Amino acid sequence: MTGFQEVAPGKTRLGWIGTGVMGASMAGHLMDAGFEMTVFSRTRAKAQPLLDRGAGWADSPKAVARQADVVFTMVGYPSDVREVILGPHGALAGCQPGAVIVDMTTSEPSLAIEIARLAAQQEVFAIDAPVSGGDVGAREARLSIMIGGDANVVKALDPCWHAMGKTIVHQGGPGAGQHTKMVNQILIATNMIGVCEALLYGYKAGLDPAAMLQSVGSGAAGSWSLANLGPRILDNNFEPGFFVEHFIKDMGIALEESKRMGLSMPGLALAHQLYLALAAQGHSRDGTHALQLALASLSGVDWKRR
Repeated sequence: MTGFQEVAPGKTRLGWIGTGVMGASMAGHLMDAGFEMTVFSRTRAKAQPLLDRGAGWADSPKAVARQADVVFTMVGYPSDVREVILGPHGALAGCQPGAVIVDMTTSEPSLAIEIARLAAQQEVFAIDAPVSGGDVGAREARLSIMIGGDANVVKALDPCWHAMGKTIVHQGGPGAGQHTKMVNQILIATNMIGVCEALLYGYKAGLDPAAMLQSVGSGAAGSWSLANLGPRILDNNFEPGFFVEHFIKDMGIALEESKRMGLSMPGLALAHQLYLALAAQGHSRDGTHALQLALASLSGVDWKRR
């Protein structure tokens, strides 16, 4: 297989599969950059804003791939990735030799490697490129994109990466992007416990929330989660930038990979259990910062009525 050719608006046809909380914004930025776009989503209504702006509609991932040189996928679970890429009506079945499939879902490293192997048999390139930054990063095109796959193809896709994100790093071969995203999710998991416990403590101590965040957010305790999700927690706004159920999925992948590598991850395991409790309380479709509700419940605090 030779390196992929130049990618440019007006020359390269793009396809997008999955127009959820983040996918719709990301596809929209690519259209803003001038790329022709064909989309598919299980719920057509979620793609309607893109269709209204001129994107074409396809009835299946396979049909998207038939009309695209580069196909991006942004779906929910590894099982969804397998279906929309490797299934009988998946993108790979519709790709021509020389095409590229870019999976931006947070998924299993082993699946990314499998997709790359099967794609290569059809002379198709497969790239794994999960992202971090949530709904805010997607809307503002400030995502961190962690990329695994052929270096020449990754470089050729620069116009696409820079339309969607600000931090673009090629991590290595197939699966390296997904492994890097696991590092990211492990960092977030225990950090969210700290953010939520700290805000609970501040509330019970009677502190002024705005003044408290001003002091701690600018020091060594500052973090993306505190700065972006802390105010939402204090406003009782638990709308999802990233669903609890998807974060549980990610932590499960990280725990399985850790087990395979012989690693003990007690902090990650604790976060996983707390989020399972949160989901059991009916918050699986809330944002990850809804962990505040489960932790408040442990202390008998009705956070939404505080």
